[in-house]
Parts: sequence; C-alpha cells; structure tokens
Amino acid sequence: MKVIDMAREFSRKFYGSRAWKECRASFILSKNGLCERCLSNDKYVPGEEVHHIIYLTPENINDPYITLSFENLELLCSSCHSTEHNRK
Repeated sequence: MKVIDMAREFSRKFYGSRAWKECRASFILSKNGLCERCLSNDKYVPGEEVHHIIYLTPENINDPYITLSFENLELLCSSCHSTEHNRK
C-alpha cells in the first residue's frame, strides 16, 4: 500500500507533491538507505519509511520546516515505524 493511500485526508496532497517526493528521495540517499534506529544498534536494515519526528497535523502541514526539513525526518524500517506509531 502506498503512503498516499494510508495518509490522513489533510496530508494526501502533501504526500503526492513533487516537493515531498524529491525531499524523501534525497533524505533516503543521505542516510544510505538504512534504518537509523536499527543502525544505532549495529543492525543493517533497509529504511522504507521517512518518518516525521514532529507528526504532521492540519496546523503544520504547510510549514516546510516541519514537512520538508531533514532535521524533522528519520529513516525507519517498517518494523521501527510501526513500533513508533503503535506506542503513541
């Protein structure tokens, strides 16, 4: 299932945007395609999800410092991403 299919209504347009797609691809390359949390535990697992550390909301969806800043992004494998969202 594509991220855009799973996105909440307010964020669908953003996740389909060229800006996000380019940012996402660039971020994955900057992290060598590896899950940051697994790598911190000496495990080499491909990252699949670019996670927003500060979650996107209707109030911040148009703020590029939240949506497109590498400082607010983390590359995670599907397992770490699922763990992150299930504990919230």
